[in-house]
Amino acid sequence: MKDIIAEIDKYKLLGRSGSCFPTGLKWETVKNYKADKKYIICNGSEGDPANFKDGFILRNHPEKVIEGIRIALETIDNSSAYIYLRKDYFKEFGEKLKNLSFGSPITLFEKKGGYLAGEETVVCEVIEGRRPEPRLKPPFPAEAGLWGYPTLVNNVETFYAVAKISDATYEKKRFYSVSGDVEKSGVYELPEDWSVRKVLEETGNFPGFDFFVQVGGGASGEILLSDELNCKIEGMATIIVFNAKETEPFALMKKWTDFFLKENCDKCTPCREGAFRINELVEKKEIDDKILEDLFFVLENTSFCPLGKGMVIPFRSLVNKLLK
Repeated sequence: MKDIIAEIDKYKLLGRSGSCFPTGLKWETVKNYKADKKYIICNGSEGDPANFKDGFILRNHPEKVIEGIRIALETIDNSSAYIYLRKDYFKEFGEKLKNLSFGSPITLFEKKGGYLAGEETVVCEVIEGRRPEPRLKPPFPAEAGLWGYPTLVNNVETFYAVAKISDATYEKKRFYSVSGDVEKSGVYELPEDWSVRKVLEETGNFPGFDFFVQVGGGASGEILLSDELNCKIEGMATIIVFNAKETEPFALMKKWTDFFLKENCDKCTPCREGAFRINELVEKKEIDDKILEDLFFVLENTSFCPLGKGMVIPFRSLVNKLLK
């Protein structure tokens, strides 16, 4: 078998979950750890609003996902695998994936909990039967994940890409979820270096009205104005288009605060209280720059996990670009 890690490195494949961590480095780390057991997790939790590309892949290319997992099993010694799926994906794709993975040490696991239960350390906690709360890092799952053993956690699209690299059909493309005030909402497989503008233009979704977009997720994604779209997406390839005249900024921020309040695990004070205080300001429609920046500083620097740190991105970008 070809040296798949070398091939992954050649293409500079980054994880498709949004973290952009080098896939080859993660595989190499888990492979090289000395342990009598190792685990592989295909993360199909996909809990961020307006991100639906993993569901598209599971519906249309499940055999490629299973192929990618099998390649990981062959590459990493003493390993077995889990496919971790959110509830509706488990119901829709579970039987098909079981049939495709027959004969391999692959177990399907139905996600317990909400958005945060997709974070890599929370995935480990949930599979182990504990509450969906994040672990302190380091150690990272690649060193000590499931039951303390080295664990490779990649999302659905990453395993799909690995399978494409293995059979020499990978073309440096990725999947984009496009939605909002557009004509052709959907999932598109396009070059990974395309700008936001080009994705919208080539898919027939570039608006003819005054608009702005949110990229990188429907909760923690950044707001970009229509003249800021000549950049490629870093992280999650989600693009949501908003009609500028019909979108009330405070109503949009209220959707975000509702999400962060609902999905908060309450484990750490900065995230719990930060979401509550931002929600208070949004409900009162009061934008106090000093209070907000203080809240953002605390969230970015002291939150236990990415939920709190990522919370800052949409609010800061919207306030700075639409309310000043």
